[in-house]
Amino acid sequence: MSDFAPTDLPRKQSTLDHVVYVLRANPVTLIAFGMFAFLILSAIIGPALVPYDPLATNASNALQPPSSAHWFGTDQVGRDVFSRVIVATRLDLTISVAAVAISFVVGSVMGCIAGYWGGWPDIILNRFLDTIMAFPLFVLAMGIVAALGNTVENIIYATAIINMPFYARLVRAEVNIRRDAGFVRAAKLTGSSDIRVLATQIFPNALPPMMVQVSLNLGWAILNAAGLSFIGLGVSPPTPEWGIMVAEGANFIVSGEWWLAVFPGLWLMFAVFTFNLLGDGLRDIVDPRKRT
Repeated sequence: MSDFAPTDLPRKQSTLDHVVYVLRANPVTLIAFGMFAFLILSAIIGPALVPYDPLATNASNALQPPSSAHWFGTDQVGRDVFSRVIVATRLDLTISVAAVAISFVVGSVMGCIAGYWGGWPDIILNRFLDTIMAFPLFVLAMGIVAALGNTVENIIYATAIINMPFYARLVRAEVNIRRDAGFVRAAKLTGSSDIRVLATQIFPNALPPMMVQVSLNLGWAILNAAGLSFIGLGVSPPTPEWGIMVAEGANFIVSGEWWLAVFPGLWLMFAVFTFNLLGDGLRDIVDPRKRT
């Protein structure tokens, strides 16, 4: 009788087990996800916990330095800077995530079609992407928002458009490399359709490098939204937004009210730094070759 017991069979690693393994294997990734969780909590519950109304003005408290009553000081009309910075987290993260999600989905579909079937779809896609990339991307975003109007929706669309070529070209290259691989041919021999092969065999293997691009684009999207607001083409005041707050605070740095621009700028830097650190962790989580 064999001594081999059913419990000796290797257990397939669950998704949760794999995520925990990735986080424990790389302390930097664990720290990055902790920072990301902090941003998410700030966006979700922060507006309900801030000590002051971010839109309430009080002329008697204008331009007060950081203190126990106002941790980040007050602005030129007496609004609490800390409350405005925390409340702005929800808006900036919404713009960033929505823009990257749109560009990821649209760019992935376009890249899959061009890379798998080639021919005229590939030629048309490349000429379209060349047209977008011919413009300085921030200038293109400025033009789109200026033409459509400076609303949150238009900022999202403009940011999605300038990020879309990165995903389309990356997916096209990954699909083009793998469309004739052995595991793809084996899947076709089992009767799988082209769409199923793309969705279940090729695209999962293209996800790891895309996750790095996603993390970078999340940071770029926040910077793009803040930049548009800084030059007056983003979200309209008095809505709390990091770019607007930095622009308003820049006028007071010379006179000594440094906190108006420094604290929103540091929060913006923290968010971008967090997304940049997330790249390697997201790549390892979605990489099929990392699962054991």
